[in-house]
Amino acid sequence: MAKLSFNGNTSQTLGVELELGIIDENTLDLTSASNQILERLQETAPESNCYKHELVQSCVEVISGVCSNVGEIQDDLGGKLVHLREAAGHCGAKLWWAGTHPFSFWENQHTTEDPRYISLVKLLQQMARRLVTFGMHVHVGVDSGDKAVMICDRIMQHLPTLLALSASSPYWQNQDTGLESYRTKLMEGLPTAGLPSLMRNWSEYVWLVNHMIDTGFINSIREIWWDVRPHHNFGTVEVRMCDMPGSMDHVLALTALVQCLVNFLSDEIDEGAYQFDCHPMMVRQNKWRAARYGIDARLVDARDYRVVPVRETVNTLVDQLQGISQDLGCESELLLVKEITAGASFATRQREILSRSGDPKSIVSELCDPCLS
Repeated sequence: MAKLSFNGNTSQTLGVELELGIIDENTLDLTSASNQILERLQETAPESNCYKHELVQSCVEVISGVCSNVGEIQDDLGGKLVHLREAAGHCGAKLWWAGTHPFSFWENQHTTEDPRYISLVKLLQQMARRLVTFGMHVHVGVDSGDKAVMICDRIMQHLPTLLALSASSPYWQNQDTGLESYRTKLMEGLPTAGLPSLMRNWSEYVWLVNHMIDTGFINSIREIWWDVRPHHNFGTVEVRMCDMPGSMDHVLALTALVQCLVNFLSDEIDEGAYQFDCHPMMVRQNKWRAARYGIDARLVDARDYRVVPVRETVNTLVDQLQGISQDLGCESELLLVKEITAGASFATRQREILSRSGDPKSIVSELCDPCLS
């Protein structure tokens, strides 16, 4: 079996990846314009290698550099998004910030002509072709593979809360799914997506990856799309649970929450803490509740089995992490998490716009290209 080394970080580095939809500025439908936009960025953007293709040509990914705090993430991504917006406009397109598009059909999207993506479609067939979704991934640096695996296990009980806060995909194929996050259900159609398997240490993770490759279940480690996973090259815990938030403020708030959570769990491990046993079915149940109801969900508390509103869960969690946020310099962004639960979610905003206008195009015209401040 192949050896897999974890490139640990001595500090809690931070990185964020945003998957944005590309929409035609006239029809407001998704448009397969990633090639043209990325070519334009090659000419105009100082860090053109930070923009990437995704599986479908109606999506582009923008990637932050390695940062040390949320303020640096804001400066880094803010500048890159300005260049991306300009390049999209040059190509007659705008950017869509949500987990799914309200009325575009996956059958009309074109697969990116890259050997990896072509191979994925050949392997996964319609499960891959219909994957026209957009999410946000947050990387937080940790010092060892064993710790990364332990944090992945301990952070799982918090993943439904992150999903509830970010849910922004109520529509699919011009239909209201009745869910706040339908993107989550689409992702779960992949054989190596959803909640991760139980792993006790880095050795077990390496064994599992090698087993899946050696038996032909996956072609490479890049085909593991769990809601949270260790990333050996970057030396991070990568949280992949969130729908694409509808604004930059929400991106920063959720980034702060993830960084504080990883920091809190890392300190617990260093100080010595009993591994609290949260049953996987409880996490799965709460994930469903979050996908169905978003910030209006009631989640089961893993410690005392009370069913409590997301707003209560969030308030308790933010209060617990506030001291850590002061140390990390992201207190204001963390406190914004409470404000998210006090307002309307982006899923609710989409429904309100459609109820008012009767035209799904109004959803896109009102919510695309949000302010980056």
